[in-house]
Amino acid sequence: MPFPVLRTPFVVISEIISLLEPNEIVNASFCSKNLKSILKKHFRQRKPSKWRLFMRDCDSCGQVNIDKWECSRGVPVLSAKHILEQNESDHKLVETNGYKRDFSSEFPVLYFEDRVMGLKMIVEYATDLFNLDIYGLFIDTNGTWAINWINNRQEKMLECLWTVNPDYNSNVDEALDYVLRNARASDYFILEDNVSDNFRFNGKLGPIDYLYIPETGHWVTLQNLMNFDIVKIIIEESRLSVSDLNSFLRHWQAGGSHRLTFLELEFKNDMNFEFDEDLELVETGQTIDYLLSEGEIIQLNFGYSIQRMDGVKATISWKSLESRRFLMVVWHEGVQPIHQNNHIIYIHQEDLLE
Repeated sequence: MPFPVLRTPFVVISEIISLLEPNEIVNASFCSKNLKSILKKHFRQRKPSKWRLFMRDCDSCGQVNIDKWECSRGVPVLSAKHILEQNESDHKLVETNGYKRDFSSEFPVLYFEDRVMGLKMIVEYATDLFNLDIYGLFIDTNGTWAINWINNRQEKMLECLWTVNPDYNSNVDEALDYVLRNARASDYFILEDNVSDNFRFNGKLGPIDYLYIPETGHWVTLQNLMNFDIVKIIIEESRLSVSDLNSFLRHWQAGGSHRLTFLELEFKNDMNFEFDEDLELVETGQTIDYLLSEGEIIQLNFGYSIQRMDGVKATISWKSLESRRFLMVVWHEGVQPIHQNNHIIYIHQEDLLE
C-alpha cells in the first residue's frame, strides 16, 4: 500500500527531504505542483547555506550543478540541450510547455528549440527551487552571453568563473577579452583559454582572491601582472623575462600589488634568475613550507627575503622544478605558524579562518 507522504506533517516531510540528493530533489519536483511547492517551502525554511549552485554552458550543453560540500564543481541536477540532439528511439520523451523532457538519466534533460532560452529556464527553475543564487559559472566561447545575464538577474556577485577553451579557434581571443573586461567574481578565476600568440589584454582585472591560468599563460605581460588586483596568482607557461621580474619586484617594493600574498610563475624553459643588486635581496638559508590551500603545501627552498617600503617582507624562491618556477610569498600581518607532523607550516590568517 503506498505511503501518503504528502499527508504527513510538514516537519516529517522536511526531514525526508533532507535525506535526498539534489538531483533526486529536482526529479521529485517534476512529479506534481504540490510536491514542488512543498520542496520550495522546505528550502525557504531551511536554506542550504553550504550548497553552491553552478551554471554551465560548454560543448553546446547547458547544465545546472549543485555542490553540497564546498569542495567540487558539484553534480548535475538539470540539463538543457537543443531539440536536434534528442534521440527519441531510445526513450519516450514527455512534451510540455514548449519543451521535451527525458527522465532516463539520473537528472532531467530538457530539449528546446532555443537552447540558450532553455538554459535560462532551468537556471531559474533550480535557483527558485533551492532558494540559491548562482555561485559559479563555467563557459566556453559560446557562453559569454551568460555574464551580463547573471549580472542583471541577481544582486550577489558570482564567486567563481571558469573558462574552458582548450582548443584554439578564431573566437577564443575575442571571448577571453570579453570575459576579462566584463566578468566579475569575488573568489576565483580559472582561465583555460588557448588564445593565440598575438592575444593581448590592456585592461585591469580584479579585485578577486585567486587567479589560475593553467598551461596558457603566455599572454600575461609585465603590465598585466602589475595591474592585477589579486591576492593569489598562479600562471603556467609564462613568457615573462627575468628583467620583467626585476621590474615587478621594484613595483611591489614601491607599494604596488599591495593585496598580493602569493605568486607562482611556471616557465616552459629553464630560466637564469639573476636579480639586480638594488632590490637588496637577503638570502634566508632555510626552507619554508607555506599552506597555499587545503591540502596543498608550497615549499620555498633556500629563498631570499625582500622588503617593501612600508616594512612588509616577502620571500622569493626559484630553486625548484629545474629553475622553471618562480615563487613569492608576502608575509602580511596575520601570518600564523601551525605545527604539523614535526614541521612548521606558515598560513595567512584569513585562510586559517576559512
